[in-house]
Amino acid sequence: MVHVLSSRTLLQPTDPERSRTFYGEQLGLAVYREFGTGPERGTVYFLGGGFLELSGRSEAPRSPAVRLWLQVADVAAAHEELRERGVEIVRPPVREPWGLIEMWIADPDGTPIVLVEVPADHPLRYRAGI
Repeated sequence: MVHVLSSRTLLQPTDPERSRTFYGEQLGLAVYREFGTGPERGTVYFLGGGFLELSGRSEAPRSPAVRLWLQVADVAAAHEELRERGVEIVRPPVREPWGLIEMWIADPDGTPIVLVEVPADHPLRYRAGI
């Protein structure tokens, strides 16, 4: 069995500076560390219990297989805050048939990001102790 100590999601944006502006300023993620120099330097953001790293540059479009799922305490408050920061809301908050409240946005390269609120009465609260 592999004993995982830490993990992170790595994205190679087509425009690293534009993506740093989105994740750092518009989404408001806190920087964990930066490495390298210049416009293609790496930036690692805190992402709840994990990390999101932007590093390098990609000339290819994003993969449709990659999506980010971010749990937030209050998706309605996140909706208002992100709208005020100029983030395009792909779909406003909706309570899904499975009971979660989800809002959809996308990063500058079109990577789908789902912001999720787990309501107080949802079974995930009891299983995960959140």
